[in-house]
Amino acid sequence: MKIAIPTANNKLCMHFGHCEVFTMIDADPETASIQTTTLLDPPPHEPGVLPHWLAQQGAEMIIAGGMGQQAQSLFEEQNIKVVIGASGELTPNEVVTAYLNKTLATGDNICDH
Repeated sequence: MKIAIPTANNKLCMHFGHCEVFTMIDADPETASIQTTTLLDPPPHEPGVLPHWLAQQGAEMIIAGGMGQQAQSLFEEQNIKVVIGASGELTPNEVVTAYLNKTLATGDNICDH
């Protein structure tokens, strides 16, 4: 499973569209383990670009703090599962490990557009 994490300063970036890089993590859900980690420089942020680009990179899921409804719909159209409401000063590996272990705390979507 390839999971995209919007990242700034090696921490979860609260809004996916404003991240410095996307950390793409190949994880094995059956063993709850991380296989590989790759940093990807995103294209310029424009409406609709990131969901298509991440699909081209092989993303199957994105975990973010906040995301607008239109972006969520565009990710779903690309068959990318969306998990929003993640928070905290977590590294991408910590985010994915918590998700795989079903301990990732999620709250409200911090984005309202």
